[in-house]
Amino acid sequence: MAQKKRVILLEDEEDIAALIKLQADISGYNLHVETDGINGLKAIEREKPELVVLDIMLPGLNGFDVCRRMKANPELKKIPIIIISAKSDELDMVLGLELGADDYVAKPFSPKVLFSRVKAVLRRGVAGQKTGKAMGFGEFTLETDRYLLRRGADEYITLTLSEFNILKRLLENQGRVLTRNQLLDDIQNDDSFIVDRNVDVHIAALRKKLGPKFNWIETVRGIGYRLRDSEEAIE
Repeated sequence: MAQKKRVILLEDEEDIAALIKLQADISGYNLHVETDGINGLKAIEREKPELVVLDIMLPGLNGFDVCRRMKANPELKKIPIIIISAKSDELDMVLGLELGADDYVAKPFSPKVLFSRVKAVLRRGVAGQKTGKAMGFGEFTLETDRYLLRRGADEYITLTLSEFNILKRLLENQGRVLTRNQLLDDIQNDDSFIVDRNVDVHIAALRKKLGPKFNWIETVRGIGYRLRDSEEAIE
C-alpha cells in the first residue's frame, strides 16, 4: 500500500480543523494539525511534509510570517503552501501569492474543494516546474529550446518574445495563480515604465493566437492569471 502523503495544517479554529481532518482521512492524506504559528513552523521543520495548509490569522506567528520563513529556509522553500483565510481582500491574496504560496482559498470553503486543490498542487510536484524542452498542453506544444509554439504535428504559431515568456511561465506553474507583477518579469519592453495592465494586453494576444476553443487561460479577478490543468479545462 502506498504511503499517505503528509500534510501539515496550521489552523487555530478547532471546528474548521476538525472538518479538514475528516476530509483528509477520507481523501487519503496523513494530516497533522498545529494551532499556532510558532509550533506549526517547528512541526514543518521537523516533519518536512509534502504540503502545508496555512491560515493567516494565527497566534504566535501569523501565516504570512510562516510563509516568509519557509521560503527563506533552503530545506523548506520547495514545500508547496496553500493559504486559507477569512481575509478575502485582494491585497491579502496578492501578498500570499507573492510570498510564494501556491494557492489561496478564502473562507468559507468546502473541505472537499480544498483537497481537490491539494491534489492539484501535489500533482504539479514539489518544485512546481516542468524542465523538458517540449511542454505539451491540449493540442499545443511549446518547444522551449526553439522558442516555437506548435499546434498539432506541423502548424506553427508565431509568438512575440513576451508572449512566449508569459506562456512558458504559466505552463511551468500550471494550475497555480500568478499575479500580474510575477508575469511582468517576462515582458520584454524597451520603455523604462511598465504597468501591470501590459500583462493583460499580452494575455489577450495569446488568447487570440491560441484560438476561441482554447479556454485554459483563466483570469483571476483582481489578482492575475492561471493556466488550468487539463482535467479542469472546459471543452
